[in-house]
Amino acid sequence: MNMIFSLGVAVLFGAGCYLLLKRDLIRLIVGMALIGNAANLFIMSAALKRGAAPVLPLPADGAFADPIVQSMTLTAIVISFSVSTLMLALVYRVYGAHAAVDLDELSHAEEEDSARDDLDAPDVAANYLNEQFVDANEQAMERANR
Repeated sequence: MNMIFSLGVAVLFGAGCYLLLKRDLIRLIVGMALIGNAANLFIMSAALKRGAAPVLPLPADGAFADPIVQSMTLTAIVISFSVSTLMLALVYRVYGAHAAVDLDELSHAEEEDSARDDLDAPDVAANYLNEQFVDANEQAMERANR
């Protein structure tokens, strides 16, 4: 039975690592989920202990399943689900802004935005300083006219 769990962990982990190497954000999220599931299966199989349910009164022979491993695995499942949900929401927003989920396309779009912002930055600063200068002159003229 442990060999089956070990093979399952290896397949999940291998598939997750393969997907992490892809250049698509959705595949990255699925790869992270697979690696998380592999880790959960590893934790459960490493501490697999057969016995009665750990409910009081405990069995006289003392053979009962370990509830700590199950609770830790359940906590890990909830955390990985919430992280996956957050990442899917971020990918949705990125897709809405750039209409792409490929990392190469996104980095190219980010470089274009950065270059455009660098070109616009001196104009924005000059306009701001010009507005401040005009406002200061108008205030001085108002004070002089009073």
